[in-house]
Amino acid sequence: MASETGTAETQLSDGTLLRVEVAGRDDAVRYARIALDAASGALAATTKRRERERDLSTEAGIVGRSGPMQELFRVLDRIRGSNATALVLGENGTGKELVARAIHRMSKRSDKRFVATNCSAFNDNLLESELFGHKRGSFTGAVGDKPGLFSVADGGTFFLDEVGDMSPALQVKLLRVLQEGVFMPVGATEPKKVDVRIVAATNRDLQTMVREGTFREDLYYRLNVVQIRVPALRERKDDIPLLADFFLGRLAQRDGRHKALSRAALDRLLAHRWPGNVRELENEIERLWVLSGDEGLIGEEHLSPALGRGLVPAVTSSSERRPAPTDEALEGLTDKSLPDAVEALERRMITDGLRAAKGNKTRAAEALGISRRNLIRKVQAYALDDVGRERS
Repeated sequence: MASETGTAETQLSDGTLLRVEVAGRDDAVRYARIALDAASGALAATTKRRERERDLSTEAGIVGRSGPMQELFRVLDRIRGSNATALVLGENGTGKELVARAIHRMSKRSDKRFVATNCSAFNDNLLESELFGHKRGSFTGAVGDKPGLFSVADGGTFFLDEVGDMSPALQVKLLRVLQEGVFMPVGATEPKKVDVRIVAATNRDLQTMVREGTFREDLYYRLNVVQIRVPALRERKDDIPLLADFFLGRLAQRDGRHKALSRAALDRLLAHRWPGNVRELENEIERLWVLSGDEGLIGEEHLSPALGRGLVPAVTSSSERRPAPTDEALEGLTDKSLPDAVEALERRMITDGLRAAKGNKTRAAEALGISRRNLIRKVQAYALDDVGRERS
């Protein structure tokens, strides 16, 4: 006796037709239909989730489809509409300010101002005036009243980058703004009240700084209400082709011509460790654009020497990228105690860095692999203020 044959089919949301043919009783057909319905529902849910993730990426204004970035987008979606203080953590070049702007764009304050400043770009006195403003005559050069950035950001979002470089004295004043929404401009006698959402960012380990006593514990907890970690580029290598296409597209729009990466060039980009993260990749793509001239296909011969066919050592900080001191640099240090030798070497390296940068502290700090604020403190401690400015 020939076995009975049954067929069940269903159509997915994208138009795909799924069909199952079973030989047997009616129950087999019924079970097959149930399985197809379940599969259809699961696929529809997956499609909807992926569409939602693409929408979040577009809304946030951040390029990425990898797993770590999808998790980041989900966190941004969960805090949508919140007024909570956020702490954005990540290495240099990962795009912490982009995340801060996305937080603002997806908040109820999106129609108000987004103000950003870098806490390591100023010394204490200038940073205090920059943040809180000053009154006329409060210090030499204060020829008029100046509103601080907290006043400028009133009603909106204030992004404090490199908050880990803020001095203990300014940490106290920032804590007061977070707790009470008030601050005292330099030279003022009456406090000012503001309504500002603070998003802070740092590439430093604040928990370690709290244990070491260099960052206030109460301020850390005030800032760390919502913590968002931005992944390093080496943790999201699936996004490299997408990011490269994005940067190439932006350059094409600027220059009115189109270029593409060769497979060999893309393979080497994928093999690189990217210690400078997305910022390094962006700079590399622009370099390739320029050096490839009129070529439409960018070959691996134009890549930076640093991208040595992926044979780049794993690096996690600028200090690891710097070569060890030479025997010449260590000359005369071996007969000193360890603290004295470290101090002498540090003084010598800072002196050489300032001279090479002709007194420019920003360039010297970058070459030495420390923040500008830390360099300024060390320059003052070693009385090296005039180094690099000497007339030849």
